[in-house]
Amino acid sequence: MPENNEASSVASFFEEPVKRLLFSLQDYSLLAFHSVVNVITPPTYWPDTVEQMDSIGVGSLWIVALTALFIGAVLVLQTGAEFERFGEKAFTGTAVSLALVRELGPVITALLVAGRNASGIASELGSMVVTEQVDAMRALGTNPLRKLVTPRVVATVLTLPLLVAVADFVGLIGAFIYAYYALGMGRVQFWTTAVHALQFGDLVQGFIKPLVFGFIISTVACYKGLRVRGGTQGVGKATTSAVVISSVLVLVVDFFLGRIFLHIFQ
Repeated sequence: MPENNEASSVASFFEEPVKRLLFSLQDYSLLAFHSVVNVITPPTYWPDTVEQMDSIGVGSLWIVALTALFIGAVLVLQTGAEFERFGEKAFTGTAVSLALVRELGPVITALLVAGRNASGIASELGSMVVTEQVDAMRALGTNPLRKLVTPRVVATVLTLPLLVAVADFVGLIGAFIYAYYALGMGRVQFWTTAVHALQFGDLVQGFIKPLVFGFIISTVACYKGLRVRGGTQGVGKATTSAVVISSVLVLVVDFFLGRIFLHIFQ
């Protein structure tokens, strides 16, 4: 009998967290599904989408560009010296180009956007929930998911690939500047190897990932914002968890997408 009681207590201890996790996944899946369906069904709020694109895309541009510039330089700093030691300095442009387009460009940009915009989205929606603005929208017959969630999801999905393109280009510029002045590589040598190293599969991988990452970041942030409980303290917790969860999911999904693309294109 004591053993049975102990087993039942252990089962009940894990039962509630598992139930909460399953219900959270269900609610998140429904929110993500409706955010996509709302794009193709009226009414649509395109002015809100454009406003969010300006906030998310243009607002993150200088952070992404500055970070990418130094990431490119650091890549050459770490790899160029090793290639030069083995007499293969010409491969520096190839290594930097592949690393930026395949992995570092999409992932670093997604993490930066998650840190800047996932927190902003979660705190904004959470504040609206706390101040009962979302309830007021429902009372007036406006769907909060259509008005608040879909514009942010569409804006993030559309702007993140553009930010990744900027990050790749600026990162290559930073890599070239360091390679030119520190390693003595010529302009033609660097840019020729960097461009010729890229294949169609690399470009597909580099620009499909941001679409997925943008969807994850925006939906997680909206979900955490709309699920705020506990007043202003709950807004702070939702903001933190939105950034942490979206960042972790970006890294996890990046691994599986990388495996899939390597299987397809190699």
